[in-house]
Amino acid sequence: MTSLPYHGLRLLTVHAHPDDESSKGAATSAKYAALGARVLIASMTGGEAGDILNPALLQSPKASRDIAGLRREEMATAAAALGAEHVWVGHVDSGLPDGDFDNQTPPGCFYRVPDEVAMLPLVHIIRSFRPQVVTTYDELGGYPHPDHIKNHAVTMAAVAAAADPEKNPELGEPWQIEKVYFNQDLSAKKWVTIHEKMTEAGLESPFAGHIEDFKKRDAQRVNWLSTTIDCAEFFPSRDRALLSHATQIDPDGGFFSASRKAARTYWPTEEFELAIDNTDRIALTPGVDFQETDLFASVTLDDGRKVPAEGMLPASPNEDEYDEVTGESA
Repeated sequence: MTSLPYHGLRLLTVHAHPDDESSKGAATSAKYAALGARVLIASMTGGEAGDILNPALLQSPKASRDIAGLRREEMATAAAALGAEHVWVGHVDSGLPDGDFDNQTPPGCFYRVPDEVAMLPLVHIIRSFRPQVVTTYDELGGYPHPDHIKNHAVTMAAVAAAADPEKNPELGEPWQIEKVYFNQDLSAKKWVTIHEKMTEAGLESPFAGHIEDFKKRDAQRVNWLSTTIDCAEFFPSRDRALLSHATQIDPDGGFFSASRKAARTYWPTEEFELAIDNTDRIALTPGVDFQETDLFASVTLDDGRKVPAEGMLPASPNEDEYDEVTGESA
């Protein structure tokens, strides 16, 4: 029996809260898992400080009594929808203060823990799972949330420490990650482009009220969409995973349904920014978008085989070739 093409490859996706894994790179995770890779989602916090954002659950006794427990159940359902494994890193949600993060986040929360301490459980996870590829957020967090900004700093510290035999030998044998990417699903380039295409087509854009915020964010940091993953056939899996987080997502919310439909029509891929490349291939050209189509391109498997430099990720089937509900090929 021939094994799936990505058997032996491992992807670690590091996220700040439960639900982030389903809104950032989720279809990519589902596609790699379906093709045989092991995909491990690491949630830095339990989302304990999150609000109930779905009106249907505002009167739910369980949601109001034990949102942390409910979010753990939601996370298990989401991971199953993506075909991924999951681990809690164990930090406490920092919440989202209106002002200065340094002064308004609570003591003991993830944002307040020193990076060299906060990284330790993630170092252990990296050395145990031994991923060839890690995804995280850029230094601005993708958007200004204290846990997302902290997620970047702690992940990068853990990647470096995991490879250093002098660092915390009690946490396992050193492991050198070959490639690190920043998730760019929320890039201004993407959503401004979708908005413009919808406007040109004479359609009402759900992003009209957000364009200025997108442009301001892009002015802070020009995101490099180095890597694009063709994964439209797994958008249904992504949506099922996100809807699993019922405390956070209103399925009847206009923005949710409209934004997902717009992305499917006008931007049927997910993007990443190459941050670290320890492979021996010719380096990508910094700042030039869409140069590769496989996060695992050029990495080495445990048995010494290498993924081709051009990657080996198959393209999505045509829209009428897969089931809209299951995301599986017809």
